[in-house]
Amino acid sequence: MVNLLYASVLLIDSNLTNIIAQTGWVARGVLLILLVFSVISWALIFQKLGLFKQIRRDSERFLQLFRAARGLADPKVLATAGSPFTALYTAGLRELHSQVTPAGGKLKSLQAITVSMQLAAADEVRGLEKGMSWMATTGSITPFIGLFGTVWGVMDAFAGLGSAGAASLRAVAPGIAEALITTAAGLATAIPAVIFYNYFLQNIRDFAQRMDNFAAEVTALIEKTHT
Repeated sequence: MVNLLYASVLLIDSNLTNIIAQTGWVARGVLLILLVFSVISWALIFQKLGLFKQIRRDSERFLQLFRAARGLADPKVLATAGSPFTALYTAGLRELHSQVTPAGGKLKSLQAITVSMQLAAADEVRGLEKGMSWMATTGSITPFIGLFGTVWGVMDAFAGLGSAGAASLRAVAPGIAEALITTAAGLATAIPAVIFYNYFLQNIRDFAQRMDNFAAEVTALIEKTHT
């Protein structure tokens, strides 16, 4: 069974190599463009998979430290978790300390603290969204790039058929096979980009909601302890 599978892979690889070797300069240019899109997209995919895994781990650690303090925790202690929540918490405390001095004082505006944390959260979300536009572009245009290569290849195949004066499927089939490989390459580039774009977009939305919930939690705690 293993030998049969290995033989099938070798056969497919050999066929693809032969087809690519016979393609024209336009098809090769299209395949090169698609390869660039694919390499960059997969680099972003692996980078973001690692990023979101780390963020989830660090955020869980941050929330454990924050809730264990049963009050306004020391930001230096929370910073050791390395979570993006640290930026929100620091922004909220900065605004709090600008209103309430260590010597005492009355909290002037709870809304200002909330806004400061929301602005910090928006900055963190923008950081997570880096590279998403490239994945969206890859998913939307690479099928058309591949289709362009196919159309060009089919035109070239039929032009050669007319010049040769032969009107058989055997004469035109190789040219069409060469043309269709660009469509296959376009789809192979676009499909992973679309799948992971939607997956990462959902992760970003979930994390943005978690940051909003955390901001509300901190605001409630400040209201309870300073009003």
